[in-house]
Amino acid sequence: MSRRTPAAPGPCDPPVPARTLTAVSADGARLHVEVHGPEDAPAVVLAHGWTCSTAFWAAQIRDLAAAHRVIAYDQRGHGRSPASPACTTDALADDLEAVLAHTLAPGEKAVIAGHSMGGMTVMAAAGRPGFQEHAAAVLLCSTGSSRLVAESRVVPLRAGRVRTWLTGRVLGSRAPLGPVTPVAKSVLKYATMGAGSAPDRVEACARIVHACPRAVRHAWSEVLASLDLDHGVRRLTVPTAVLCGTSDRLTPPVHARALAAALPHCLGVTELTGVGHMTPVEAPETVTGRIRELVGTYVTGAAPVRIKEGA
Repeated sequence: MSRRTPAAPGPCDPPVPARTLTAVSADGARLHVEVHGPEDAPAVVLAHGWTCSTAFWAAQIRDLAAAHRVIAYDQRGHGRSPASPACTTDALADDLEAVLAHTLAPGEKAVIAGHSMGGMTVMAAAGRPGFQEHAAAVLLCSTGSSRLVAESRVVPLRAGRVRTWLTGRVLGSRAPLGPVTPVAKSVLKYATMGAGSAPDRVEACARIVHACPRAVRHAWSEVLASLDLDHGVRRLTVPTAVLCGTSDRLTPPVHARALAAALPHCLGVTELTGVGHMTPVEAPETVTGRIRELVGTYVTGAAPVRIKEGA
């Protein structure tokens, strides 16, 4: 009887890192960090969003690691980074600075990409010396700096106090998400992804989100509910590209447009028609392409940036 050949990993399966390490943040919080690709390659740092993990960037890591040193880390309480009682935007900024210091040589520049809460992490760290030392350019995906609950369209009602109140209760729920069932995937797809999202990508996102401990999910939901990082946007002076999905219910395009108007050096907004909140999973080629363009222009100087509004 012959043995079955193991299936090749799919595009949503997390790749095996070249090495892992632990970065220690300012308050002692320990952060799981993965490094993929050649050690002497230009660096890319990836910061994931609320309820996600390094696995969220699987497509970007898999595509970029052949010619880039890709650094991905689990936000505190997410993935393999232990939970911490400190859930603040300052803690997020401390954590990003710690990862940069642990993985990059003094003065080494990198492109930093943040999705959702990862983008908010970048905004929170924008004025920090460690960030300014290492950031060559930034990609902000599906994110916002303030009014997250008020602008969210997860609850299908007209904007106003009732929708804001209900949205806060939904996003801040302490209820367990339970197993990944067809119903659970339908709910997650409605809230976070475009209607045309492929089933395997919905499945991948559901497994990542459902793996987040509910206490962690709730603690960070309270931070996001009161978020105000408008000052951080103004301090983000490096070249910054903004990307969003037109069908994003969590951070609708109004946020991307506000960021573009406030950023000191905005490279334009890319709005992806029919794409939801999970842009790196839903539109991996576009997100990866934007990162590659930023590296080529602002790290290696090998290629002109081609980002433009409405691309």
